[in-house]
Amino acid sequence: MSIVGTPIKSFANTAYHQGRFVDITQSDIADKWAVFFFYPADFTFVCPTELEDLAGIYPELQKMGVEVFSVSTDTHFSHKAWHDSSPAIGKIDYYMLGDQNHALSNNFGILREGVGLADRGTFVVDPDGTIQLVEITPEGVGRNAAELLRKIKAAKYWREHPGQVCPANWEEGGETLSPSFDLVGKI
Repeated sequence: MSIVGTPIKSFANTAYHQGRFVDITQSDIADKWAVFFFYPADFTFVCPTELEDLAGIYPELQKMGVEVFSVSTDTHFSHKAWHDSSPAIGKIDYYMLGDQNHALSNNFGILREGVGLADRGTFVVDPDGTIQLVEITPEGVGRNAAELLRKIKAAKYWREHPGQVCPANWEEGGETLSPSFDLVGKI
């Protein structure tokens, strides 16, 4: 069952963010774009490469009004220890949410039952609190932050330009489509 187009559920988690612990709830993302970037666990192999890649585009996401929350079922204490000990994770300026009680992982349907770890999944939530984009990959396949950035730009464009859609491989500034009866079968 797809959760695209559904509202984000209530949550309350603690994050490690820029040297301190902060409590985060769904009200903290009200009226903002947000990315929830789930990964299996701290101190692993593929995860730090993804989180470092995401850290590289974080300044651009911030300029676009998009907040980022990485999430694993580790504690916020574990996130701090990883941030303090790993050169790759030390580059992170976005929120690192702890989800040891699995509430957030269950809300997004990303928890691997019987394992206690989140799958590798990305969820983009619009300013209304509606999930607009979902990407889930197997544990051994890392995600691409540049492609995530492209998808967020497309989702924002689509929201801001009713009646326009972004075709495959659309890049910011590229041509869009105006769906109509006349267009059907001509592409």
